[in-house]
Amino acid sequence: MNDFAYLSENDIYLDSACQSLRPQPVIDALNNYYTKHNSCGERVKYQWGRETDEKVEATRAKLLKYLKLSPRKYFVSFTLNTTYGLNLLLSQINIAAAGIKTIVTSDIEHNSPFLSTISCAKRNNLPRKVITRNADGSLPLADIPKNALVVVNCASNIDGRLLINIKDVVKAVHKSGGYIIIDAAQAMAHSSDILHKTEADAICFSAHKMYAPSLGGIIIRRDFAKLIDVNFIGGGMVDDVDKETFLLSKDNPEHAYTQFESGLQAWGEIIALGAAIDWLNSRTKADKENLEHCEKKLFDFLKGQKHLHLINKTPASTMSFYVDKKEVGFDSHTLGAALADEGIMARTGYFCVHYYLDHVKHYPPLIRFSLGYHTRESDIDKVIDILKKI
Repeated sequence: MNDFAYLSENDIYLDSACQSLRPQPVIDALNNYYTKHNSCGERVKYQWGRETDEKVEATRAKLLKYLKLSPRKYFVSFTLNTTYGLNLLLSQINIAAAGIKTIVTSDIEHNSPFLSTISCAKRNNLPRKVITRNADGSLPLADIPKNALVVVNCASNIDGRLLINIKDVVKAVHKSGGYIIIDAAQAMAHSSDILHKTEADAICFSAHKMYAPSLGGIIIRRDFAKLIDVNFIGGGMVDDVDKETFLLSKDNPEHAYTQFESGLQAWGEIIALGAAIDWLNSRTKADKENLEHCEKKLFDFLKGQKHLHLINKTPASTMSFYVDKKEVGFDSHTLGAALADEGIMARTGYFCVHYYLDHVKHYPPLIRFSLGYHTRESDIDKVIDILKKI
């Protein structure tokens, strides 16, 4: 694909679950900010600043449209990453006002929701429940307690399995007097449709996993945001300050997003995220079919190899497997280094899912191949060829 023309034939990047490569239009959008209207947003009256403001607001609108969510019910705030967004919410939510009795997560979570829910439960002296997800990624509705704060992913960073009953989960949580926060880090690029019109209380994501620069975001219900007691405060969040008091800008519905945006924001990165959304929306049927073809070709190979223990049950853009040192004489870290020597860039280890992969499944370290729209069939052919040789 021409948008990734900077890749050489010897560059085989299979670590998109960590951060995706950036297509040229996204790189151009970031460069244009720095060279055409480098300015502070929301603070200045000159033309460069007005252009920055317009493009930043356009990105907020594009995100809501991307997930088919109403701006009357939701607003968008930008953060550093998914982890940061989850911690902002869980560290500031008024548990008593929300009537929360239990903190809930699931077994296949990234450390972002797993650790932040541990911290939230301890800080508020609440019980915490870890629900075992079904093999297909769904969450057993009967296991969700009443008045719970549920924090779960809608796409796994291990094998791409989806929270296929997400709409039923959201309804069940709300019906039982609870709230739900979705970790959408792995869904926004290739599985965003699972979030369409899904009225979770908050959705946290990382732009750098959806072909955009390093950035995070929170898409939050306006009524849920009222349960957040703001204590992480700085410039850009207030309309007035006296010696011992201040007036928060968030009280103005048009500036609700300031609730989580302290200090100067990454204006260029936000604008480039808008370009990434435009780029994702422009993917053709052929682009999607090529990615699916590469996924299936790699899956079929991995599944058929005696000494490669594949975690995935179905093809996905993210696939994980391991080798057993007792069988082949080396572990996944060694195999990953051997692949790196051939120009194949993949992740090894536990991918920040230590509880599930190490302590529940007792797997040795794994290798993860995560594909993207930049992936060429020749990349998969080389991976297969090298693995056969090894």
